[in-house]
Amino acid sequence: MPSGLQVTSTFDDPVKHLTMALESQWYHTITRLNAEILHATYDFYRGRGIAPVLMPITVNSVSSPMGLGSDSLPVKVDLMGEPTYLADSMQFQLEFMLRHGLPGAYYVMPTFRGEDPDATHLNQFFHSEAEIPGGLDDVIELVEAYIRALCGALLTASVAARLSALTGDLSHLRDMAARDSFPRITFAEACEVVDPEYVSEPEPGVRTLARGGEHQLIERFGGAVWVTHMPALAVPFYQAGDDDGTARCADLLFGLGEVVGCGERHATKEATLRALDEHHVAPDKYDWYLHMKDAAPMRTAGFGLGLERFLAWVLQHDDVRDLHVMPRLKGVPTWM
Repeated sequence: MPSGLQVTSTFDDPVKHLTMALESQWYHTITRLNAEILHATYDFYRGRGIAPVLMPITVNSVSSPMGLGSDSLPVKVDLMGEPTYLADSMQFQLEFMLRHGLPGAYYVMPTFRGEDPDATHLNQFFHSEAEIPGGLDDVIELVEAYIRALCGALLTASVAARLSALTGDLSHLRDMAARDSFPRITFAEACEVVDPEYVSEPEPGVRTLARGGEHQLIERFGGAVWVTHMPALAVPFYQAGDDDGTARCADLLFGLGEVVGCGERHATKEATLRALDEHHVAPDKYDWYLHMKDAAPMRTAGFGLGLERFLAWVLQHDDVRDLHVMPRLKGVPTWM
């Protein structure tokens, strides 16, 4: 777990933050880091033939009700008299775009959730998401290559000098950029090696791993580890599953905890309907998604990386609320 730099937090004081964001080397560096990450993201996907796609920020189908063990909430708004949701993920739309013959699709855009912000959660954050044809192993390989590419780009960018001055050490970036792959452990195995207090059961038969357990796994595996095959009912309905009751999904843990979540999707309408029923989600809210699976069955997998959590690890910082140059926190008015 990173110890965190000594940074004056102003995210909860809009007036003070405006001055701080204009003058502070911390926020100047974050602005440059974000620019390098966007450049590196474009270069990485262009090299793989994966296409950037344009997306709206509103959706009619919520891609999170999450698993039965989640407390994440959608953000519903009235848009010119039409009830709609601000996107918490555009994964469904990425799946749709793949059916236009693309070898892969990605975007970087804001995402919205109804939960309260804290040191590891933001109610508005930036998502780097991609979807490709294939399965879980294919998307894990993509994520690992992407992380290596981002770290390599930051190490060679002009902002590296600023970053080194803030953190004092870039060995964590060099280590990540040099890894061939990251270790993996199944969720069931993880529950056996972390302290029991970090394993909870919010619903009967649905176990989840607390942040403290993630930190123990990160330390145990030398800074980064995949936790794979969570209980199917503990993750969103759209994750494909196996007969043993687990889902073909994985979280990559480093820094503050989960930085990347990925998974394989149901390929057909029938499989999706079964999952909706098992998760107690009304299928009529997903008519268009089911129609897509029926009209164009396809095996795909995708991931979402939270940019602020990634940046927190890059900066070895312990509070994602300090990673927004222009904060958007639930319950805190904004001045800009």
